[in-house]
Amino acid sequence: MKLNDLRDNEGATKARMRVGRGIGSGKGKTGGRGVKGQKARTGVAVKGFEGGQMPLHRRLPKRGFVNIFATHYAEVNLGRVQTAIDAGKLDAQAVVTAEALIASGVLRRIKDGVKLLGSGEITAKVTFEVAAASASAVAAVEKAGGSVKVLNAVATAEA
Repeated sequence: MKLNDLRDNEGATKARMRVGRGIGSGKGKTGGRGVKGQKARTGVAVKGFEGGQMPLHRRLPKRGFVNIFATHYAEVNLGRVQTAIDAGKLDAQAVVTAEALIASGVLRRIKDGVKLLGSGEITAKVTFEVAAASASAVAAVEKAGGSVKVLNAVATAEA
């Protein structure tokens, strides 16, 4: 076989339709664009335009807000951690940190820190260092003989 013998399979490619080449071609006159007007011209994008009437997206009221200071945790459940330990991807003797969870494939990215959630069961004695943890997760880890260290914990204001 030579490079100049290479061809696409029969019917794999379709010839481009040449529009605007006379009425007899079947794609002449308006060239498949309907009739006259703004949309028949080139370079037109009319998204949400309602002919001068106030568009729907501007008629509806705005609701809520986005808190730009909110913390978004990468959440991980205890059951998922136990599965990784059983598979040998995570070392139960070492301290489990965000970097260890990413290296083992449990998490994809850290975001603003890792939050440990209590769904699933953990049987291994594991030491965690995470940004946040739910009360049920801490209880389950301590019941299994491990410990949870919460990094940069926010002090709660007592009245």
